[in-house]
Amino acid sequence: MKPLAVFGTGSDAGKTSLVMALCRIFADQGIKVAPFKAQNVSNNSAVTKEGREISRAQCLQAEAARVEPSYLFNPVLLKSQGSSSVQVIVNGLVHKNQSVINYYDEIEGLKLQVQQSFSRLQQDYDLVIAEGAGSPVELNLLEKDLSNTFIANTFNTKNILVADIERGGVFASIYGTMALMDPVMRSNLIGVVINKFRGDRRFFDEGEKIIRDRFGIPVLGVLPFQALNIDMEDSQSLSNYQQRLDDVKIRVGVIVYPGLSNYNDLDVLMADPEIYVELIHANRSLNNFDMILLPGSKTVIRDLQWLKQQGLFNELQQFNKPVFGICGGYQMLCESLHDPEAIEHDEPIIETGLSFIDDIVIYQTPKILQHGNYQLFSYTAINGYEIHSGRMNKYPLFYQGGRFMGTHIHGVFDDDAFRGDYFKAINPNYQGFEYASYREEQIQGFTDMVAENLDTAAILQALQAD
Repeated sequence: MKPLAVFGTGSDAGKTSLVMALCRIFADQGIKVAPFKAQNVSNNSAVTKEGREISRAQCLQAEAARVEPSYLFNPVLLKSQGSSSVQVIVNGLVHKNQSVINYYDEIEGLKLQVQQSFSRLQQDYDLVIAEGAGSPVELNLLEKDLSNTFIANTFNTKNILVADIERGGVFASIYGTMALMDPVMRSNLIGVVINKFRGDRRFFDEGEKIIRDRFGIPVLGVLPFQALNIDMEDSQSLSNYQQRLDDVKIRVGVIVYPGLSNYNDLDVLMADPEIYVELIHANRSLNNFDMILLPGSKTVIRDLQWLKQQGLFNELQQFNKPVFGICGGYQMLCESLHDPEAIEHDEPIIETGLSFIDDIVIYQTPKILQHGNYQLFSYTAINGYEIHSGRMNKYPLFYQGGRFMGTHIHGVFDDDAFRGDYFKAINPNYQGFEYASYREEQIQGFTDMVAENLDTAAILQALQAD
């Protein structure tokens, strides 16, 4: 079976969610499917059972495909360090921190890593579904691109083009992308998918005919807009969350610093009908909240300095209700943060923390990458993962003292028992819900919508053709 690639007319066209749905559709037909993204740029990552770090998007797609996530699914991951620098993660392990310019200077070596991962997957799976990045026709970056033309040409993938109609200009975006598209990619184009359509589907019948007749390409489907409230790929997507509020019992304030990472920890809270979540981007009074959450951060010291500059540092010190920190947010609760080797910051530094926890944080290599069941607080088996360079001597995994709690473990609130007990302590009337069931409903519900509106038979036929 030929590999499939899903490209977009631009960023946020819906490539990630379409790949997720296709993984589930074909997996449920008995096909062993592997998702793939050669290079991802995201601070929202997770740790596989191999002890490797990959993008949350590829973990979500693996979940949909009913396979265990692997570093092979995302061989190159870039995490923003600020100041035009990135942390380069290759095969799930930190390679180096470097400027974007220096990263591009090493692109040929990274192409080899991508080829090896893709080839391994082709040996182990019936079908590899590759997700492109941004637009495949960024002409100034074609030679440096790992996820689009390089994949299409190297592995002769069959291709789908996704166009976002919500932004307007869908005809121009399709026409322009096809006109600039690499000849090999264009020759293997199965068809186009119109995504995020709102309103009566019949109003686009003429548009479908125009694309087919003028552009010479079939429309494989017109997908209605449907929010997917799990595993947002980047922090800009936080605005797409749709809370399903009903009988709100607890108001949670989430501090959204510039280096916010692993924001999938917010998914479960956003999905909880009893919890109102407000994202805090600037200084304001916190008195109206029942609890404050400090989530993960890719640049902990810089974000701690941002809290001070904004005035939120003082607001947090005056806040007299529960505060919970996760990973980088957990570290901010300590007395001081030490980075003698400039692992976390631009230069060696010691920064004063909120001092709610009597411990210090020291940044060291290698980065801790672990996945499994953890004994946290009074719970024996909370499933989650660690992904941090900061070490704490007294409280390496978690802390609980009075109204302050925190942990290095991502996914702690996904645990129904812990989440229920924590929020019942804030409001005894809190009931809770089953998050795993909700996740599956989100994945399957989105997949069912895609299956109903997409010609998957035509896609499968193209993949099986000689």
